[in-house]
Amino acid sequence: MVHGHLEEKFHARLSDSRHLVDADLSKELGGDDKGMNPHELLEAALVGCTLQTMQMYAKRKGWDIGTTKVGVKFISEGKEVVIGRTLAFDPHLNGEQRDKLTEIANKCPIHKVLHAPTAVQTEVVG
Repeated sequence: MVHGHLEEKFHARLSDSRHLVDADLSKELGGDDKGMNPHELLEAALVGCTLQTMQMYAKRKGWDIGTTKVGVKFISEGKEVVIGRTLAFDPHLNGEQRDKLTEIANKCPIHKVLHAPTAVQTEVVG
């Protein structure tokens, strides 16, 4: 579980009891820009999960994914949310490897969560 508290203004300190992450709003929105904003944190979760999922598969196959990069950005929000993701594969990977890694990228756990119907259950404690 991740917990958080406000340090000042909109600067939130987040922790899973092992790691610390700062979240903040941009100066334009009244924050001090001391960390990624909540949208960027969600984008980062998909980037990290995609890279790690592809790496796990590649290691099992004995492939080196080299300098493969992933980019994620919210394109639109509203009734339908559209998130864009780019995969930039290392040039040494062949077409078959790229196709398989693209398929695997779509199986990362965060990708699955973002595609599933989701409910947030809020409990007030204390």
